[in-house]
Amino acid sequence: MSTVLETEEHQALRAAVAALGKRYGRDYMTSVVRDGAHPRELWTEAARLGYLGVNLPEEYGGGGGGMAELSIVLEELGAAGSPLLMMVVSPAICGTVIARFGTDTQKRQWLPGLADGSLTMAFGITEPDAGSNSHRITTTARRDGSGADADWLLTGRKVFVSGVDIADATLVVGRTEDARSGRLKPCLFIVPRDAPGFGRSQIDMELQAPEKQFELVLDDVRLPADALVGDEDAGLLQLFAGLNPERVMTAAFGIGMGRYALARAVDYAKTRQVWKEPIGSHQAIAHPLAQAHIELELARLMMQKAARLYDDGDDIGAGEAANMAKYAAGEACVKAVDQAVHTLGGNGLTREYGLASLITAARVARIAPVSREMILNYVSHQSLGLPKSY
Repeated sequence: MSTVLETEEHQALRAAVAALGKRYGRDYMTSVVRDGAHPRELWTEAARLGYLGVNLPEEYGGGGGGMAELSIVLEELGAAGSPLLMMVVSPAICGTVIARFGTDTQKRQWLPGLADGSLTMAFGITEPDAGSNSHRITTTARRDGSGADADWLLTGRKVFVSGVDIADATLVVGRTEDARSGRLKPCLFIVPRDAPGFGRSQIDMELQAPEKQFELVLDDVRLPADALVGDEDAGLLQLFAGLNPERVMTAAFGIGMGRYALARAVDYAKTRQVWKEPIGSHQAIAHPLAQAHIELELARLMMQKAARLYDDGDDIGAGEAANMAKYAAGEACVKAVDQAVHTLGGNGLTREYGLASLITAARVARIAPVSREMILNYVSHQSLGLPKSY
């Protein structure tokens, strides 16, 4: 894929991460999933090389870059067949929120570990009854006493929280008690994994991935006053500061997966012969693969735009672009995987070629962290100024 729009530093980063991904590849990730393990070796090496914390501030051990750099890392690992989904959560969402809004104490406690991979943080926002409607979040936080030093008590449920089993803490989105009037007033809390009343149960998923999904139950989880991240009255701003990077990184995840599937299909189409010529010489095979390549390239351009806007501090512009990038990447990923499997025919469904499992995995980019329909709602309302239906 063309990199002429990228700086020399970005091209060098892309090449270095691609080399790392190639050393591990799809076979490594498949074995990790088969063993019910986590990709610790790849996570540790990526951290040691400075890739996991490339977006975090230098004064806390990070690379001093932004979403442009972090999205390159995830895309290239995905293109090699070994994406690290927790990159979307730990350095991108949690690391960004803490770096932008955390107290000095929170930054010192968490950012160095998030940067060097020794600490991991999960992110809990989705609830069983709220779905994509974050205004219906019912996880509530109330003060146990008066004054700024009073503890918080956090109660509620979360679902589809990735990696809680390996995370040292979870950044939980709640709302202050007075927000029950219906006005969204989210607050972000750092909840340690061993906090009393903080329970988890694994969700049985068809998706084959090393990152497990969990339901969380928070039963009057007592947190110190300084567990609150940022300003209680600026929660919405802080929340979207994490959600825009999440969308950029989900786009990187989808683009990387689509590139991996497409590359496998192209290699197969160049060598597979049924008649006289390789099947890739037939337009019925070649044109859909070319179309998949075009759509992945277009999605990457929007992802790069979103990352640039976010890194430049344009949160509003980044919000529109990040949603568009996530939508485009999700569609391109699903189509690329589908066409790759179809190109291989029966071989596309075998474990030997390792594409069939991507059929389910590709849907993640369409569904999470927000459905494509909600993105279309966002664009129709925010970009086009059309009236809301809800």
